[in-house]
Amino acid sequence: MRSIYLFLLSLVLIPVTTAQGDVLTLPTVAPVKHGTKLPVRGMSMQQVIKQFGQPLTKLPTIGDPPISRWNYKHYSVYFEGPYVIHSVHHKR
Repeated sequence: MRSIYLFLLSLVLIPVTTAQGDVLTLPTVAPVKHGTKLPVRGMSMQQVIKQFGQPLTKLPTIGDPPISRWNYKHYSVYFEGPYVIHSVHHKR
């Protein structure tokens, strides 16, 4: 019986491997104010341009899946491939 406890204890002490992945750093953001319109998840790049205009800057795509960011005056829009995944206001 003691050998079973030692075996179970040894299983608990076996080091666990860690997952690895790309790290996406986000700029400091402020909470979205109610009523503020931002691009929403699922919009295409063409829809964003049509509704919100050209961004001030377009950062290069990085990682896998490909993530890119467009910066507007008061907010940034994040894309996975050609679709919006998140929009955030810049902190003042």
